[in-house]
Amino acid sequence: MPVSTLSSAVYITPTVIKTFAQHSKRKARKFKDGDTEEDAKDDIFFDEAFHIVKAFIEMGTKNTVESLQAFTNTHVPSPYWAAVAAIQIPFHTCNQAADALIEWFGPEDLKRVVGGERWWQVRGLDGIDAEWITQKDYLGDGEELRHGGKDLSSAEETIQRMEHLDRVMLYVHGGGYFWGSVNTHRYQIIRYARKFKGRAFAVNYRKAPQYPWPCPVHDVLAAYLYLITPPPGAPHKPVNPSKIVFAGDSAGGGLSLTVMTILRDLGLPLPAGGVLISPWVDLTHSFPSVMSNTPTDIIPPHGFLAKPSPVWPVDPIPPPEGRVRQAEHGPPPKPGHAGKLVPSKDELKQAEKRQKSAPANGDSPANDGSPADGDNAGENGGSPVADRRSPVENQEKMLDSGASSKTNATVPSRRDSKTNEIEAKEEFEDAFWEPKPPKVLMRDPKSVPLELHSQIQQYGTNEQLSHPLVSPVLQGSLGNLPPLYILAGDGEVLRDEIMYIAHKAAHPDKYPARAGVLREGWRQKENAEKFKTPTKVHLQVFDGMCHVLTVFSFTNSAKYAYRSIAQFVKHVTDNDADHLDTNPFPELHRPSGEVSSSSSSGQDSIPPLKMKPPFVPDKKAKVDNTSTVLYEANEAEIARDIAGRVEGNAPAQDGDNVSRIESATEDATSALMIRERVDVKGFTRPMEPEAEIPALQLKPHEIGLIREEPAIRWHEGQKKWDKRYRKRAHKVVQKRKRMEARAAELIERAKAQGLEFQVNDRPSHVRQDSGASRASVRTTDGVIQEDRRWGPLDLDEENPPPSAIAGRRDTHESLALLRKTIYHTAPQTHTTIPRMKTMQVIRAAFDPHDDPLQPPKQSVSEQQTKTHIIPMHGLRIWDTLLSYFMRKSQKKALDGGRSASAAFSSAKSKLNGSSDSPLPTPPKLGLGEEGKEPGKK
Repeated sequence: MPVSTLSSAVYITPTVIKTFAQHSKRKARKFKDGDTEEDAKDDIFFDEAFHIVKAFIEMGTKNTVESLQAFTNTHVPSPYWAAVAAIQIPFHTCNQAADALIEWFGPEDLKRVVGGERWWQVRGLDGIDAEWITQKDYLGDGEELRHGGKDLSSAEETIQRMEHLDRVMLYVHGGGYFWGSVNTHRYQIIRYARKFKGRAFAVNYRKAPQYPWPCPVHDVLAAYLYLITPPPGAPHKPVNPSKIVFAGDSAGGGLSLTVMTILRDLGLPLPAGGVLISPWVDLTHSFPSVMSNTPTDIIPPHGFLAKPSPVWPVDPIPPPEGRVRQAEHGPPPKPGHAGKLVPSKDELKQAEKRQKSAPANGDSPANDGSPADGDNAGENGGSPVADRRSPVENQEKMLDSGASSKTNATVPSRRDSKTNEIEAKEEFEDAFWEPKPPKVLMRDPKSVPLELHSQIQQYGTNEQLSHPLVSPVLQGSLGNLPPLYILAGDGEVLRDEIMYIAHKAAHPDKYPARAGVLREGWRQKENAEKFKTPTKVHLQVFDGMCHVLTVFSFTNSAKYAYRSIAQFVKHVTDNDADHLDTNPFPELHRPSGEVSSSSSSGQDSIPPLKMKPPFVPDKKAKVDNTSTVLYEANEAEIARDIAGRVEGNAPAQDGDNVSRIESATEDATSALMIRERVDVKGFTRPMEPEAEIPALQLKPHEIGLIREEPAIRWHEGQKKWDKRYRKRAHKVVQKRKRMEARAAELIERAKAQGLEFQVNDRPSHVRQDSGASRASVRTTDGVIQEDRRWGPLDLDEENPPPSAIAGRRDTHESLALLRKTIYHTAPQTHTTIPRMKTMQVIRAAFDPHDDPLQPPKQSVSEQQTKTHIIPMHGLRIWDTLLSYFMRKSQKKALDGGRSASAAFSSAKSKLNGSSDSPLPTPPKLGLGEEGKEPGKK
């Protein structure tokens, strides 16, 4: 049964019942044993929600990729209190972003690593779907609407009515790079916009495996350029980059960080800051928490497996030798398979030629736009120079040879041939101790490395996983970026890489990239030397929380996170760059206009830093102050700690915090990083020293390499799936063959009906089109596009990844893309659009994957679907469930606060009756408007 509202309910209901029973038993056992240790799952609402999400993701692995994509990319109406305006980012901006990426890669990397410059620009829709989102109460009155001589649509009017909100969050949703959409995250995005009193722009980027890397990067970059340089006819005014904050969770956090590094590298305007929520930044899984934190996280233990379908996996039937096996010698590998272990003589000669032509200082030319070719050529889809017949070494020998070789040695201008040959051999040997994908880093150095013979991540091929734009943890430098607020759950599998990326950004010199990354990428070597200014980072790790804790918005931890994110957004967008240089964190300084004397005026009021933490009568009362009081208490505590560190002393005590804060505000630039842990009640404490964090003790050459343990665990899970769906896998292979035959027939029929291409060498992309839009050319039933656009028939010299829809002809989605580009919206390389015959129209009427009157529905990884059978979609039910949990947790906290206040009052009256020293009046323990739907009293 495919993923649907009904199937989800059937699958998850037993989990809900089981969790309720186990929760009661566990609580009873803890009470009996006198266990007072706090756990996030002590809250029944979080315990249920955690297992519901975990069960849903597990169900997704037992269904096809396209089934999960369709369910999570179904359009769901927004709640009544939200203002949502859907738009489409046009090709004009898409081409701007493509030109920027082409410049970033350079011609050699485009060919060798990416596979070309056209295939990733192919799309089925006529742009990128996106939404403007804000609180309906925040809309203006519409007195200054710009009609431009035409009637405004409802969406255009809504967009213009929210333009007075200058704070903008560009939100990039998560979902493992292959599922999820604006619809799955709209509830969270609305809450962010309400918290920081601004507007959000959410982009529905293309997803893998149909649109693998760098397609999502292209779309997110286009969304940012759309904001700051809107094309002609856009309904919004240009947004100042200093008013934009990137935000994203999981895969969205990784994409946000990647795009910010691209903007930095190309000298484009940077946003005001970035909010990274559980960012996925290492797709090689090289950090320990990937193995240790599986029981406490929602991520499946074997990764994102899937039921075989024409879309995924690339090879439904495993190779006869297995998907993982020991490294071998022999002829050059195919793309996606093992690379070379020992260089041939011809390869050594090529390395010698490179060294002869290299500049005297040993640096790669800064303007050639490409890295030097090396051992990685065969690993990125290219072909090695010659066959290799050398025996395979074990990993220990590779390590020894790599350790004894020279790294980044200066190359003399004049050398004899013997010296050239020796240094060329050292260059290759230096790469052996960093086994590139698909080779695996073994735990036992005496063992022969394993090779992966199947693609393990949907986002990119095995060879691409170690590219810095795929795994940002391998960036040459993360310095010179805008301020970052990074959140992680202590129980999530990505915890270690998140902690590492935060420290790497704040201390570029202490956490360098491994030598192999710098050697293979000229740009990363340049970045390591160029971007040395530390990035200001605020890192918080939440006790007991799993991946993307903000999903569980009713918990104390999430409430604190939402408020902290809102304050961060306000701080970086309301102050200029000079102010942020000396006051990078909202905890250290407040503009006078935002300071209020108390927190009773509402949830967004901010106390002065001189305010001491509020009086709390007992331990239970702490739980209740999660929205405002908790943030204020933590804020003052952080300020005291930072002030003490700036002065070189121990953290300040309660009595002397004021003077230290005031003296620290003028020199707060010394505070490069705030490192904290947050308990389950929302209270912060300093993080342990870096020397006590295992993830920070990894050496650079151990990071960004596929390790033995995760590879074996993935293989064990994949073997179970191969056995479970063995019959289906063979059916998928046969179906692909039928689809290929239909695709060939479709193309031949179109040619017979008059389809023609531009002859001779098809023109390469023209640099950015002019702002003026010329009329598109209409021939017969379709339109030849005016803007630069590529189709699946324009990729003769391209080498797209195996899963990319642009290069495939064996799925229903690839046929729909073909039909659209042939008969409806053809690229400029098509000189004619053939007219469909009557029989084709009749067949299309009975084909669920086609349409007789309109372009066929495109891939569910790109185009939203609509539900017509069940009015209440599962995503809407989930939002309703979160609202219910929020109300219940609110009531639970309020009841606890009243009980605590009553107990305090009783104790006060008794003591006052026998003492002359009255107790102070207890504070109000309400949570303001936290948890309420706007407009409800």
